[in-house]
Amino acid sequence: MKFTRKDFVKGIALGTITLPIWLRSFMGKNYANQSVSETENRVSGKKYRWKMVTTWPPNFPVLGEACTYYADIVKAMSGGRIEIRVYGGGELVPALEVFDTVRTGGAEMGCGASYYWAGKSPATQFFTSVPFGMNAQQMHSWLLWGGGMELWEELYAEFNLVPMIGGNTGMQMGGWFNREINTIDDLKGLKMRLPGLGGKVLEKAGGTPVLLAGGEIYTGLERGVIDATEWLGPFHDYMSGFQQISKYYYTPGWHEVGSVLEFTINKELYDSLPDDLKAILKAAAAEASNWCFAGMETKNAEQLAIMKAEGVEIRSFPKEVLDQLRIYSEEVLEELSATDPRSKKVYDSFKKFRDTISPYSGITEKLFFERIQK
Repeated sequence: MKFTRKDFVKGIALGTITLPIWLRSFMGKNYANQSVSETENRVSGKKYRWKMVTTWPPNFPVLGEACTYYADIVKAMSGGRIEIRVYGGGELVPALEVFDTVRTGGAEMGCGASYYWAGKSPATQFFTSVPFGMNAQQMHSWLLWGGGMELWEELYAEFNLVPMIGGNTGMQMGGWFNREINTIDDLKGLKMRLPGLGGKVLEKAGGTPVLLAGGEIYTGLERGVIDATEWLGPFHDYMSGFQQISKYYYTPGWHEVGSVLEFTINKELYDSLPDDLKAILKAAAAEASNWCFAGMETKNAEQLAIMKAEGVEIRSFPKEVLDQLRIYSEEVLEELSATDPRSKKVYDSFKKFRDTISPYSGITEKLFFERIQK
């Protein structure tokens, strides 16, 4: 029998589904070990009506849907004590004002990607993706088991925010271009929508990174504001129509190997909640995150087959280009660490975990894809 998102939420509401044991870690040992009577004493009947502002366009498939899914789970698990209304980018506030809106209490929650907030602190970028860094499962492992989440929470606390993993885009594509990329010199003078640390790498290659919200990319390409763009993967890229105005679709997405998305909550408000609601908010984020990542993998695979059948020209970056971009990436990361103490602290943790986990992936998944999977 097929088990749907609606069944999951309904099951939580009726108490026929219990959370997996591993989710107890989100609740904290003290709360998980409380007796029923102690827990009941901490439960408040107060109702909360929240707004979630997002960086995604309104009704955006998968990523925006994950926000609605999150709101549904929270409502069901809390018995209606927390209801969250989701707003797409531009509906309540501009997409790139989510961080400040939640920080200052203009909305209780937000959803986006941490690298959008590099202007607030360069260290935020490490919690989305690092060029030539770790894939989705490695990023989540670092955050949940390698100390990354503690560093993320510490950094965001300075801005009155509480971060939670809000999904993952998986391995992205390299972007849409109207010129062939045969050598590193072909990136010189290129204006490309490329956020985060990847944009800094492009600068070293002689290009110009431009930060545009998702809903602005097509118009930017059409009007010549940018010459090239990356976005997400085949599903969302095709839906955005980039194949209509760009000639070449390049892979791999060296700049975003496994991009973590985020839910954020106003910290002052979060700290005032009873423990059971805090646990619900975190447990719901974990479920929505898994749902989002699975959706991205599925939709991208399905859409890639359609694009190939329609003749979209998909190309691979030459090894020489990737090798030079990797060199530039290491330079960017070392320079950032040398100039920003918070970035150094986060990068040191990131690099240590990457160096630990990569050898294992090298003798397992890497060999599987190279020698076994067709």
